[in-house]
Amino acid sequence: MSISFNELFPEACRYRALRLSLSTAVRETVGNSDFPWSERHLRCVWMDPAYRPTPLLTADGRLVQVENPGRWNLEAGPDFLDAILRIGPDECTVRGDIELHIRPADWRHHGHASDRRYRGVIAHVTYFDGILQEPDLPAPVLQIALRQALKKIPSFSFDSLDLPAYPFANLAPSPPCAHLLKTWSPDQQGSFLDSAGEERLRLKTERLVQAMSGDNRAQTLYEEIMGALGYKHNRNPFHKLAQCLPLDLLHQESKNTLTTAYALLAGVSGLLPPKTNPLWDEETKGFVRSLWDIWWRHQAAWQGKTLTRSDWVLSHVRPVNHPLRRLMAAAGLFMNADSPLQQIMTSSLSTSSFKTVLEALQTVGGESYWAWRSGFSSPRGASPAALIGPGRAASLLTNVIVPWMAATTSSKPESNWLKSLPHEDDNRFGRHTAHALFGHDHNPSLYRSGLRQQGLLQIFNDFCLNSRNGCRDCRLPETLSAHQNI
Repeated sequence: MSISFNELFPEACRYRALRLSLSTAVRETVGNSDFPWSERHLRCVWMDPAYRPTPLLTADGRLVQVENPGRWNLEAGPDFLDAILRIGPDECTVRGDIELHIRPADWRHHGHASDRRYRGVIAHVTYFDGILQEPDLPAPVLQIALRQALKKIPSFSFDSLDLPAYPFANLAPSPPCAHLLKTWSPDQQGSFLDSAGEERLRLKTERLVQAMSGDNRAQTLYEEIMGALGYKHNRNPFHKLAQCLPLDLLHQESKNTLTTAYALLAGVSGLLPPKTNPLWDEETKGFVRSLWDIWWRHQAAWQGKTLTRSDWVLSHVRPVNHPLRRLMAAAGLFMNADSPLQQIMTSSLSTSSFKTVLEALQTVGGESYWAWRSGFSSPRGASPAALIGPGRAASLLTNVIVPWMAATTSSKPESNWLKSLPHEDDNRFGRHTAHALFGHDHNPSLYRSGLRQQGLLQIFNDFCLNSRNGCRDCRLPETLSAHQNI
């Protein structure tokens, strides 16, 4: 790499100066006759200090002070993430997730005890009183009931809650950084996000430079894309699969044939069905048999070297995101002389290259079995569906391909190349940061670019994630004041 980071990411230095100025690194249930409301009502009460009662007590009588109620979780898992509570007369601080239910027993009824997503829960908050014992609820989890505390507030009524307004319209109070950024012009705010976004991409590029040697550029890209195809649940097993079945070996064994490459990936993954299901239709049975016709010839050589089903997270995964479907996308990405891999490796850092790569990603495997199916038991669709949708393609381009291209380029990029990065699907961390920085009524068009989305994530990682006591100890406001011209 003969071109410098400063040439690739000229604006990153402004945000980096801000970072370096720091001394440290930085499902609902339906109500019934005795509670005719839903768990969403309880979530609104917990989130909003205007309704959340104080003081609160644990089931064993300890005082609870809510320093930060946590982030409203918009995905599966606990209701609130990264809450901060102070417990007892010594105000011992605990941080973790919060789960709310109408009754204590709902924890058991919903199967949370065996769900690893709930291992970070520090408090089980319910409306009705009651105590769960181990093993239903781990002993360290605080048990807090709201009913008696809410009864002591004469003006309180669940009917007064404006449910559709949550979680964003009633995030109160606004954090100090939002008050400061309100005094900035839209151009200043946008410039701040651009700079933070460049810094995030610079860090990704630097990591890839350190991971690569001269002869493993393609393998590095292969591993990074495979990891990204695993999404958050299966990133590690996808990455491990790429190491177990290296790209050179995949090319050699498959002879650049899509079906053979897919059979190898499915076989080494340990996810290839051991036999056909009588309930499958004939096309599906024939497809699985054709994979076994290929895999059985290679299976002995992989004895004891394959992954197993236990390596994968298959529950709570949407059918279209199932690893077996994503592996077909991987096979299409890396096979054939005209594969997207070859296009990526010969592309430049320019708007036209990005457009070409995006189109290639979204058309990969367009006529394969999985383009017409979301699962082995699903009916054949009326029309093919993309194995990699627009949002995932944009994420692959920005988070993997662009940093890899930057790490391997020896040419100066096109002017304003980073400004042309496509908008990705929104995620909860970006939404949380945007509402914290710019308030509840901000204009989302401020960050309708891939670069500025990256900026939101970098700010979240540097400040929101690392502030162990919430906004109270966050150093972003003071650093913004000192670097207002960032």
